[in-house]
Amino acid sequence: MRGKTEERPGTATIALNKRARFDYFIEERLEAGMALQGWEVKSARASKAQITESYVVIKNNEAWLLGAHFSPLSSASSHIQPDPTRTRKLLLNRPELDRLLGAVERKGYTLVPLALYWKKGRAKLEIGLAKGKQAHDKRATEKQRDWQRQKERLLRH
Repeated sequence: MRGKTEERPGTATIALNKRARFDYFIEERLEAGMALQGWEVKSARASKAQITESYVVIKNNEAWLLGAHFSPLSSASSHIQPDPTRTRKLLLNRPELDRLLGAVERKGYTLVPLALYWKKGRAKLEIGLAKGKQAHDKRATEKQRDWQRQKERLLRH
C-alpha cells in the first residue's frame, strides 16, 4: 500500500554535533531552515555533511552558519565550483532572531549547531542557545556518565 511515504526511524538525521553537548550547557533549542544550493542538498542526502567544527553567528540581523562542511559529490554538476565550507544563511523568524540576538549580545550566550536533519523534505538545523562549560563542569559530566554506565552494568548482572 503506497500512500504517504513514511520515513524509517534514524534516516532523517544527516549529522550530529555530539561535541557541543560536552562543551556547552544547552539552555534552549531552536529549529532553523537552511538556504542550500542544489549540490549541497545532494551531498546532504548522501550524508556527506559535518557540523562538528561549525558555529552560528548573527550579522546584520541575519543568522549564518559558518564552518559546516558539505563534501561535494563527484556526480554533482560540472559547471559550478563547489565551496564545501561556504557560509550558509539560516532561516529564522524575526522574533526568534531578535531574542537570540539579545541573548548573545547581552547575556553572553553562544549559538551552537546541534543536529542537521530532514523534515518534510527540507533540511533543518537544530540550534542550541548555550553557555560554555568550564573544565570542572566537563569532568563532572564525565563522572556522571561513568556512574550511569556502571549502574547499568550492575543492574544487568
